[in-house]
Amino acid sequence: MFSLQTIFGKGDRFFALLQDSAAAALDATRALLALVERKANQPSLEEFRLARDRERKVAEEIRTELVNTFVTVLERDDIETLGNALYRIPKTVEKFAERYALAGERIHGVDFVPRAKMLVDAAEVVLKMVSELKGMKLEPMKALSDRLRAIEVEADRLMLELYRELYAGKYDPIQTFMVHDFYEILEKAIDRCREAVVVTYQIVLKNS
Repeated sequence: MFSLQTIFGKGDRFFALLQDSAAAALDATRALLALVERKANQPSLEEFRLARDRERKVAEEIRTELVNTFVTVLERDDIETLGNALYRIPKTVEKFAERYALAGERIHGVDFVPRAKMLVDAAEVVLKMVSELKGMKLEPMKALSDRLRAIEVEADRLMLELYRELYAGKYDPIQTFMVHDFYEILEKAIDRCREAVVVTYQIVLKNS
């Protein structure tokens, strides 16, 4: 296998950009957790916009580097696929935040904190994996992938509990629709983290 360390030095740039992207995704999930913990009547979306702007900037830098770099440390498709997977995380998180800000009193009393904490945990796994991508060590990556899978299993369990509450008539019809929609978005955000983890793990498998 061609040694990754021998490819000019451009590799460090791609690794750094992907890590910045994963860090922006984590920042977005932490902002979401703070949002649902505060339960403010008029929540600010500035943190989410900043995270998305940062993610857009990194994505653009990755595209520029791919155009300007003849030899890349990883396969171009892998860099692009991982970059896109990371980009989708804060995008999904911002979607939740925007709807949460519009919902107002309608969702007061609904506890999104446990699910939001799981999302933060998932994003932390993503950042850890991307940060260690350069080392291309299979066993630590597998352990992190398994950790993300455990988070997914627990998130699925919480989703079943939610359905139980919805079917039991805990909420009025409008609330039922809204709560279900919010939980679906949170589930999708965790799925986005899973996608990034899968791509990262596959890159390591390919290069180890």
